[in-house]
Formats: sequence, C-alpha cells, structure tokens
Amino acid sequence: MKIEAAPGAERSLFLPDFCTSRAALVLILIVELTAFVLTLARQNPAVDFWTDLARTSLFLLWIGLASAALLCLVNRRLARLSVPQASIVVLLLIATVIAAVSTCAFLLGRADAAVELDVVSLFPRNVGSFLLRNLSIGLVITALVLRYFFVTHEWRRNVEMQAAARVHALQARIRPHFLFNSMNTIASLTRSNPALAEQAVQDLADLFRANLNEQRNVLLLEEELEIARIYQRIEELRLGERLRVIWKIEALPRDALVPGLTLQPLLENAIYHGIEPRPEGGTVTVSGEISARSITIVVRNPVGEPQKGRGGNNLALANIRERLQLMYGEKALIKAGRFDAEYIVTLRFPYVDRREMLVL
Repeated sequence: MKIEAAPGAERSLFLPDFCTSRAALVLILIVELTAFVLTLARQNPAVDFWTDLARTSLFLLWIGLASAALLCLVNRRLARLSVPQASIVVLLLIATVIAAVSTCAFLLGRADAAVELDVVSLFPRNVGSFLLRNLSIGLVITALVLRYFFVTHEWRRNVEMQAAARVHALQARIRPHFLFNSMNTIASLTRSNPALAEQAVQDLADLFRANLNEQRNVLLLEEELEIARIYQRIEELRLGERLRVIWKIEALPRDALVPGLTLQPLLENAIYHGIEPRPEGGTVTVSGEISARSITIVVRNPVGEPQKGRGGNNLALANIRERLQLMYGEKALIKAGRFDAEYIVTLRFPYVDRREMLVL
C-alpha cells in the first residue's frame, strides 16, 4: 500500500485567496463598514444621509471589487514575494485602482447625463483634492487590512505548527508493547505459517510507514480506513478470536478528506483499553454514515477492567479534536465517554473532497 499526501500545498502568502466567494464577502463587509463610518464622519448637511451612504457605498464597492479581481489575477505572483514586497505591491495596486475609479467618478459628474438629471452636486468638483483625499483614506485602510491579514495568517500558522508538533508526538508514541508483541507473533509464524508471517511483516512495515510519514497531513478517507484495517490484521494475529471488529461503513464517501491519524488511533485505543484487558475479548464496532454532507463515524468497544500501567486515551482524542477543528473549524465535533458497558467515540465533520479542499 502506498500512502501519499493529498494535494493542496499550504499557502505561504498571508493574503486570502480573493478568487473565492468567502474572501469577496469579507471584502464587501469591510467596504460597507468603511462607507458607513465615512458617511457618519462627513455629516454633509447638503446631502441626505442615506443618499450620501448610497453613493459612498457604490463608489467604494467599485474600488473593492476591482481590487479583488486584480489581486485574484496576480495572486500566484504575489505568493513568490516576501511579506514587505507583497505589501508594497498590493498598496501600489490599490492606489492605482483608487486613482482610476476616482477619475472616472469625477468625469462622470461632468457628463451631460449628470447635468440633465441634476445630480452634479453628488459628484466631486475638484479632481485634485478628491483624488488626494481618496488615496490617503484608501491607503490607510488598506494598510490596516493588510496588517489584520498578516496577524491572522501568523496566528493560524502558529496554531498549525503546534498541531503538527502534537502529530509528531503522536506518531512517536508507538507503544513498545505493540512492536514487541507483533515481532513475537511474526517470529512464531515464520515456523508455522511462513506466508502469513510475510504478510504480517508487510502490514507492519506499511503501518509504520504511514505513522512516521511527516507529509501525511491530509488523507483520503479510503486511505485512513486502509491504515486502520492494517492495524486490525496485525492485532488479530496476536489476539486471535478474542478480537472481533465489525465495519459498518458502506455509506461513507471514500473520497472525503480527513486529517491523517484520525481513525487508526481510535481503533488502537479501543483494542488496547477495551479488548486486550478482557480474557474473553470483545467486539469493536466502527460505523459511519453521511447526512446533509456531514460525515459521522462512531467507534464502540466494551469497557475493559482498568489495569496498572495503562494510561487513558486523552492524548489521542485531544490531538484528533484539535486537528479536526483546525481543518473544519466549528463544523467539526468529537465526543467520547462511557455509556453503560461501552466506551463510545463519535466523530462528526463536513464532507470535503479534493476540489473543495483547494478553496478552504
């Protein structure tokens, strides 16, 4: 089995992708807020407040949408620049757009149609002061917005780095007893069933390769399920009939994207804490469904008798919760707890495929 990272390299540019509808909506909100503040501050007695707000909003929307379209076109080139260089280029582009729209607004106010409709008073009279004022206000606001985007980008990158460090810690947390027991099982199989021993060695190599691969930040759900099944096969060789795993995942979309190390640690915890301590063993049930483009995965296992030296599973759960929230925000949910004689972990997150991941 070959494990590969899903496409979509992390963006290095601190600006959002203005080609997406989400960024355009944020820009429109910023423009409307700016128009409202400018109208309140101006308090022009010659013009009605709502009329002044309407013309200011229309003027700023032209600037905002034109700037977004321009930044969308040069997005890839900006990504190659350093933060100071990209900031200067953005300021120059915004200044150019402001100057162009301001000049057009001034010329429109001098057109015959404006005179005939008697709306000349709504347009500027002096192009020099009008242009200078617009450039000053526009560059100050743009600089503040750029600062906001930069701080947000740095905060998000810091969170991602912390999450990556926890992933590495989780990857390094391969319980020694699992490795030793697996090797002992393989050693015994080399004499009784060499073919099965060879398959077990291959499964163990695939499992370690998947767990230690630092590039597997995001995987297809199909790949994550395969990793969990590999772990199941290795544990079945050791526990035999004591371990039973029931998979009810026919409804799950295999092309959904999930953070790496999402399902396999849950299956590991279920076996380690729920099945192995019980002499009679038990059954782990993994079920999944999709509803309204929301994926739900539930892992159930019987509650085993607490044993000395077996810590809780809070590390894996906390790590999975953080990475799901980092990828999907408030739309992701993880719940875990004991219910009667079972321990149940529930994951819920949006259904996102490769194409949708590129615009997140």
